[in-house]
Parts: sequence; C-alpha cells; structure tokens
Amino acid sequence: MEFKTPPIEDYERILELWDEAGLPYKPEGRDTRENISKELKEQPEYWIAAYADSDKLVGIIFGTDDGRKGWINRLAVDKEYRNQGIGTELVRRLENVFKEKGFNIWAALIEPDNPEGMRFFEYLGFEDDEIRYYSKRESDKV
Repeated sequence: MEFKTPPIEDYERILELWDEAGLPYKPEGRDTRENISKELKEQPEYWIAAYADSDKLVGIIFGTDDGRKGWINRLAVDKEYRNQGIGTELVRRLENVFKEKGFNIWAALIEPDNPEGMRFFEYLGFEDDEIRYYSKRESDKV
C-alpha cells in the first residue's frame, strides 16, 4: 500500500469513494474540482490517499485546522479494502500532520446518521463530546 497526496486527476475517484461511504459533499459548491485542486496545491499535507498496486485509489482522508485544532473532515475506504487497517493508517498519518503543526487536539466531523463512522473513531480512541455543530451558510452549495 502506498500513501501520498492524490493528484487532481483522481478527483472523480475521490467522489466515488465519498459516495460509496455515504459521505455528504457539494460537487457544485465547496467540493468542485477547482476548489479541491486549490486545496491540494495550498495544503497537500492535509490530503492523504491510499493506493493499492501503486495506482488504484482505495482510501482517502482530508483534514483542515482552525488554528487551534486539527479537523478530520472525510475518511473513506473502498468497501473491498475495509478491515485491513487502511482507514486506521490514514487517520494515523493525518494525526502526524497535526502533531507536526503543533496541534494537540484532533476532532472528527461525523454525520449523525453514520454509526459506522462513530464506532470507527471510538475504536481509535476518539470520544463523543456530544457537541452539536451549528452552521450558517450563504448558499446551499457552500
């Protein structure tokens, strides 16, 4: 398994993995090809992909930070490659990026209808802080 920043040419495959995992995203808003391309150029360390056979994208994670803590925004692993430690390794690698940047707190954003994601992050030692996330958006596309 090879882990590296994905090229923008893998954009469609990233969306496929998010779809397969049931993760919400906005391909006509914040998750356009152009926006993700910009993120990959500006902060490539926050995008980590797992490749089987050196060219088959089978897992993806990306994070951000708010200046105080690291945020795990999306994690997806191809169904055929789950339960092989790929998701755990992707999280570990992103946590290392957060450590290098000096962050001591990491948070994962998990939708309330994703119990599999909740169990996975609890398995990795994350705790449910029972914090509700409120947002205000200028547009539904953002």
